[in-house]
Amino acid sequence: GPGALALQQGLHSLQQFDPVRLATPLLPPLAQTLGHTVALAVWGNRGPTIVRIEEAPSAVHVNMRHGTVVSLRGTASGLLFAAHLPREQVLEAMADQRAAELGLRGQAVPAKLRVSIDAALEESFDDIRRHGVSRISDGAVPGVSAMAAPVFDEAGVMVLSFTAIGPTAIFDSTPDGAVASGLKRAAAEVSARLGAPSG
Repeated sequence: GPGALALQQGLHSLQQFDPVRLATPLLPPLAQTLGHTVALAVWGNRGPTIVRIEEAPSAVHVNMRHGTVVSLRGTASGLLFAAHLPREQVLEAMADQRAAELGLRGQAVPAKLRVSIDAALEESFDDIRRHGVSRISDGAVPGVSAMAAPVFDEAGVMVLSFTAIGPTAIFDSTPDGAVASGLKRAAAEVSARLGAPSG
C-alpha cells in the first residue's frame, strides 16, 4: 500500500480543493434539470452565506444575492448547517442572528431572549440527517419553497450546501423526489471530489 508520505501528499492535495470552485460548474445544468433557481451557501462569520446563484428559466424573485446571510431557523440552507455543525457553533450564530433581529448586534442578549434548541427543532435536525436534505415550505417568503443538500469535506465536516428554490405550487419537496435526487447527486459528486468519507 501507499507509504506515510504518499498518504500525507494525498491528504494535502485534497485540502487544495475549493468546494465552491468545484460546485459552481454544476449549478447551470442543475438549475435547468430541476427547473428551479439553485444556490450555493457556505458557513461565513455570521452564519450560512449565499456565495453563488443560478436562476432557473422561470426564476423566483426573492431577496437573495451573493453575500446574503440566511436565517438558521427559517431557511433550508440554515437548517441544513444547523443540523450538521457543532452545537456550540450553531447556538453562537443563532444568538448573533437573534441579537441582529433585536438591534442588539455586538451587545449581550438578555437571558430571557437567549436562543436554545428545543425538542421540535432537534426533531427537525434528526429528520434532515436521516433524509439527507432539509426542506422548508412558505418559510422566509410565502409561496416559495426550498430544499438543500450538504457537501462534506475529507474530515466529514459540512462545508457547503446546494439549495433549490421555487414556487411552492410546483416544487417537489418530498425527500425522495426529483429535486432531492438532483441536489443529492450534485452534493455527493462534490463531496467525493473533496475526499469525504463514503456512507
